[in-house]
Amino acid sequence: METEQDGDATRADSLAREIFSGVANKWAPLIIDVLGARTLRFTELRAEVEGISHKMLTQTLRGLERDGVVHRTVYATVPPRVDYRLTEAGAALRDTVNGMCAWARRHLGEIEAARRRFAEREHGAAR
Repeated sequence: METEQDGDATRADSLAREIFSGVANKWAPLIIDVLGARTLRFTELRAEVEGISHKMLTQTLRGLERDGVVHRTVYATVPPRVDYRLTEAGAALRDTVNGMCAWARRHLGEIEAARRRFAEREHGAAR
């Protein structure tokens, strides 16, 4: 018999997988990092996230807002002003993103060596 706690854990695991797939894309970690502890307008954010298109920034921000990572404030001005900032949950996620980046820096040599071995093995198997 499933308890309420089991159901909560199952829902949390399912939600975590859904959120991770949203924040593990190419752009979300960069946006989370750039926002940091400050508030930025859409154009400022786009200028700081090198290479992101208007459409991709919009899509990624909507997903992050939906998941409670980013807060969006719209001001009734002409032209409209829209600001973005990390929520408390977003700031905590930024710590995790920074931890992942630190892990990659610490293990860069190992990762590069493993990728070389893999590519050599794959290249040899293709012959």
